[in-house]
Amino acid sequence: MKYKTRQLAERFVSLLSEWPEVECVSLNEAADSDTLDPYFAVILDVYHRGAVPAPEKRWEMYGADAAAFESSGGGSKDRFLIGALPVRLEFKAAEKIEELVSIAESKQDLLWFLKDSGTYGYYRLAHGEVLFSRTGWIDGIQKKLLGLNDHFWRQIRETTESKMEHSLSDLGAALMNNDEFHYLVSSALFIKYACLALFCINNCFEPSHRAYYKQVLELPVLPESFAAELDTFLRKSEELTMERKYNVAKLLARSIIAL
Repeated sequence: MKYKTRQLAERFVSLLSEWPEVECVSLNEAADSDTLDPYFAVILDVYHRGAVPAPEKRWEMYGADAAAFESSGGGSKDRFLIGALPVRLEFKAAEKIEELVSIAESKQDLLWFLKDSGTYGYYRLAHGEVLFSRTGWIDGIQKKLLGLNDHFWRQIRETTESKMEHSLSDLGAALMNNDEFHYLVSSALFIKYACLALFCINNCFEPSHRAYYKQVLELPVLPESFAAELDTFLRKSEELTMERKYNVAKLLARSIIAL
């Protein structure tokens, strides 16, 4: 991480740590990119107990150089620029995080609750770089996430593979109808759930979508020809017709389910 990025993150950690409600501040891996990378951003997850200042008040506290400020998500996500560098602060109630972790750890009959959100929230909790911790609460959270049992991963995998197969079916239907739009949408969903199934098989939480491709290829357990078939499915070529890509998708799905 560049010195300028680290300095900017520490500036806001210094401010946030003064708020008694703030339990922990962690830095998202998007800050590891070069500042010229379109994916670059200083993203801080701010875990808190009790009410933090209102968005308008927070903006005042961020400093006179905090430009293009906007708050969304019911006032829980602040976005602004410091110079040319994008900064995002996401405020998350510790009580809700504890509930989310409890579902994964001991209330797995409620895992359907994650059917749309997936495991990315857990990924950020487990892999965020902790820059401030008031009580060590985050250490306990991360320990619980690293110790999830096989039942959790099996249930998530079953749900994900079901969605992968559903997307594959949609892909075939779009091919039969020569529906290029639905084919494109189904292709995106298929490859997302195929990768997510592999993360589950490897007992790994899913990263952000921008990191899917790199991280999925680094997983220790993969189908033998996965990398080549994934490359074929993603490649743009006149020779790779909708039908040929659909056939590759079927190969991918079968090889993942067989693991």
